[in-house]
Amino acid sequence: MHIPGRLNRVVLIGVALVGLGWAFGCSGNRNAVPAGILEGDRYLYERATELAGRRRWLQARAYFRQIVDNYPQSNFRPDAKLGLGDTYLGENTIESLVLGQQEFREFLTFFPTHARADYAQYRLAISHFQQMSSPDRDQTETKEAVAELTLLIQRYPQSSLIPEAREKLREAQTRLTDSEFRVGYFYYRSRWYPGAVERFSSILKSDPGFPHRDAVYYYMGDALLKAGRRAEALPWLDRIQKEFPDSGFVTMADKALKSAPADPQPPAPKTEKKK
Repeated sequence: MHIPGRLNRVVLIGVALVGLGWAFGCSGNRNAVPAGILEGDRYLYERATELAGRRRWLQARAYFRQIVDNYPQSNFRPDAKLGLGDTYLGENTIESLVLGQQEFREFLTFFPTHARADYAQYRLAISHFQQMSSPDRDQTETKEAVAELTLLIQRYPQSSLIPEAREKLREAQTRLTDSEFRVGYFYYRSRWYPGAVERFSSILKSDPGFPHRDAVYYYMGDALLKAGRRAEALPWLDRIQKEFPDSGFVTMADKALKSAPADPQPPAPKTEKKK
């Protein structure tokens, strides 16, 4: 039976929560703070961190969860909340990434001024980044990643995570633009040149830093040539040589120019005959 996307995600979350409850039921005694430990929250946090470092996500999560649920005044509680989110991202399944998003969003709601709020925002963005699809598929998660990374850069400009966030943002934006480029290229191959020109123009406005602009310049210029708009095409084909002199599109642009007919010349004005 087919389950719609949104409902399917809800079902996956429900299954994950049931599994989490089962894990707590089976491991409650093992995770209890040993007798004689004065700082139970510290013990649980150190144990959880150790297990997370060994990628034992389920066990680490059980320890982090005990801190969040049982030590409301603990100084380790915010970090434990982040630890919960990290264990979900570490598992890297569809349902675990959704649950990780929930943990990071709750952190930002309950601890908006915490010193690690930038980390929560970054990991929230990564939870979408890890779900990005290839350019020929739905780009919803890519758009979410772009939005959350942009928010991080705007909200926490002094964060040490900014350089890495900018790299991830460039990658996500490139994925989105690649998706748009494929649409424009489809129009180009279908010989619907006005549609191709419109799509390529939109790409250059929305993402002027797109690393594959040489391809956009070429197909924009060639679409204009094929539409009989040679004068408009020339600046785009010329930009390939100026910005990407080593690009393979330089030779292709030269060939396109040589094979394209010149723009039709306007008729010469008629002169009146003298009587």
